[in-house]
Amino acid sequence: MSQSPKVPPADIAVVGLAVMGENLILNMASKGFTVACFNRTVSKVDDFVNGRAKGKTILGCRDIAQLAASLKAPRRVMLMVKAGKAVDEFIAQLLPHLTPGDIIIDGGNSHYQDTIRRTRELKARGILFVGTGVSGGEEGALHGPSIMPGGNADAWPSVKPIFQGIAAKVDDGAPCCEWVGPDGAGHFVKMVHNGIEYGDMQLICEAYHLMAQGLGMSAAEMQPVFTEWNRGALDSYLIEITSEILAKLDPETGTPMVDLILDAAGQKGTGKWTSQAALDLGVGTPQITEAVFARCLSAIKDERVAASKVLKGPRATFRGDRKRFLAQLHDAVYAAKICSYAQGFQLLRAASQEYAWDLKFGEIALMWRGGCIIRAQFLGEIKKAFDKRPDLANLLLDPYFRKVVAKAQSPWRNVVKMAVKLGIPIPAMGTALTYYDSYRCARLPANLLQAQRDYFGAHTYERVDKPRGQFFHTDWTGQGGKTAASTYTV
Repeated sequence: MSQSPKVPPADIAVVGLAVMGENLILNMASKGFTVACFNRTVSKVDDFVNGRAKGKTILGCRDIAQLAASLKAPRRVMLMVKAGKAVDEFIAQLLPHLTPGDIIIDGGNSHYQDTIRRTRELKARGILFVGTGVSGGEEGALHGPSIMPGGNADAWPSVKPIFQGIAAKVDDGAPCCEWVGPDGAGHFVKMVHNGIEYGDMQLICEAYHLMAQGLGMSAAEMQPVFTEWNRGALDSYLIEITSEILAKLDPETGTPMVDLILDAAGQKGTGKWTSQAALDLGVGTPQITEAVFARCLSAIKDERVAASKVLKGPRATFRGDRKRFLAQLHDAVYAAKICSYAQGFQLLRAASQEYAWDLKFGEIALMWRGGCIIRAQFLGEIKKAFDKRPDLANLLLDPYFRKVVAKAQSPWRNVVKMAVKLGIPIPAMGTALTYYDSYRCARLPANLLQAQRDYFGAHTYERVDKPRGQFFHTDWTGQGGKTAASTYTV
């Protein structure tokens, strides 16, 4: 293994040389930091220090002992390995080589409950633990990601210069990185980021589906539409790359690449975790959850192909002004996108209360304005909304977003009606509208639901003519008696 003999002691170590790990190391080195690196397969270390890292302030290490010995005090070791068992295994290997006050950072997509546990366990041994979300993919890791650190706050002064040094910067120079909160807060915020990402991607895919199947547009015809959308209110990373994807041709056939890709989506679990956390905390995130289910349905490709031959739908075709419909579709996507973020921030609020994290929602919006996958122009408006009202219950109640959704409401409903007429599935866009209508509905039919529950299970109910918190039971059949079941609300 060759490396510069003049490389000084390392400021930080990174374990794991997959795409994200390598690019974060190169990013750190480019900002003036000296970085030690290690990988379980040591040949990857050799390849890296003799390849992309050659001539840079990067130390290749052959084992954990050498890695720890190469670091300045307090030692800062960042794990960029697969979530779960691998993180615990590397922590166990590191501990014999660390001393109280040293810092372990988990930069993977770990479950926030694991981060809560690790923060507590390592604190008992005098080791500071940071669980940090890192978003931006390969490009972001190299040029400036969004970084969402949480865990043991005593570690923040030591990692802040590095994290804020390598993070993406917004127009005013502010880094897309700030301390999020205790124990699992950083990884929870990253998880919700990914859940919103699921919703955003599904919305864009539904717009694409309506254009392709509903309007009969080719990839070449759709590409300038998304390019134009990216110049306005929908300006975002995902809209931008959608335009680039639609322009890409297969070099062998000349066919648009997107037309050659099988319609079976993968997932790594963060969207599912977001939905599970929402259920645990009693928060409605139907749009995010529908985006997860949409991927599940896409995965049963063979079943869908078989079903398409026997299950019939409408034979309607689009008849109307394409340009006008595309303008309506733009507004529908924007309104639905706002609902997705509204759900995500409601989940963050519930978690902040449940775990006493004291999350700063405006700062979270700022962290997402650059570097990350869901970076978008309107995150600036979200920051303004929470700066004005930190206790804002729902983004839909902010004057700016209330006005946007009011203006988009008619086009949004027209798009949903057209999709139903054409038989084109829009689970995220349609669910977003249902969420909006449910949230603005002063009286939902849950009164009947409560009557049903009380009828068959004596689960009790509250009354509109009595104070909240008083529960009642009716003997609906005349044979049920007065005994009621216990009452609980999620």
